[in-house]
Amino acid sequence: MARPAPVAAWHAIAESRDPAGLDALLADDVVFRSPAVHTPQEGKALTTAYLSAAITVLGPTLTYVREWYAADSAVLEFRAELDGRTVHGIDMLTWNADGQLTDFTVMVRPFKGLQKLMELMAAELTR
Repeated sequence: MARPAPVAAWHAIAESRDPAGLDALLADDVVFRSPAVHTPQEGKALTTAYLSAAITVLGPTLTYVREWYAADSAVLEFRAELDGRTVHGIDMLTWNADGQLTDFTVMVRPFKGLQKLMELMAAELTR
């Protein structure tokens, strides 16, 4: 199966480390789920803030290693280095008929990597 357009758009944003493309890619009612925040973050503004911070924090070493696709969703496996710690995780994406992301869920392991990610993301989000 060819890479779906919303996944290709996300890769372009992540590789360029430029969040400008998020406005077109995210649906107005998108929901972002983070391993660092208990409640889902609802709406384009909050999701943009979290994904922009993630691009800054993870972007320099972010590497996608495998991907799985369905009709309206995908799972992207990634690795990144944060202060000498390897972070391993997945992004789960769901999109609507217009190709806009409606759900972006992140899962990260190991726990020490998640702790470092939470620390760096908190610093980036409070800038």
